Amino acid sequence: MSVNDAPYFSMLKSRMQFLNDRQKVLADNVANVSTPKFTPKDLDEKSFQKTLSRSYSTGSSGPGSIAPVNMVATSPMHINGTRVSTTGTKAVNAPDSETTLDGNSVVVEEQMIKVADTRMNYDVALTLYQKGLQLMRMASKRPGS
Repeated sequence: MSVNDAPYFSMLKSRMQFLNDRQKVLADNVANVSTPKFTPKDLDEKSFQKTLSRSYSTGSSGPGSIAPVNMVATSPMHINGTRVSTTGTKAVNAPDSETTLDGNSVVVEEQMIKVADTRMNYDVALTLYQKGLQLMRMASKRPGS
């Protein structure tokens, strides 16, 4: 079993991927601050939590194993695949508190707060990942060395 297969690291990697995707969406919002009728988007945290809790099963591989999340074809025109969803989230409209006369509802200050919050959450997940690796290294060393 590799370290990447451990549920602890798998969940942290999923969380970091979600936060990475959220940063991209927020950056797109800031880039469109002057686009008429643009509505900012954000990733749906609740759908990510549902996907993560659904993936965290007590299946035949033992308690705490991560079940794969497969793509679902909702139309006969879709390609059936076996790719695993990275975050299981979707971008949803998340208008900010104000809308300008041209219909744009991006408030740069609110987007920057979301960017900073996302960065802090990413830093926490990264620190937990690094500490987990340190613990694994410590556990794999011989006593007294």
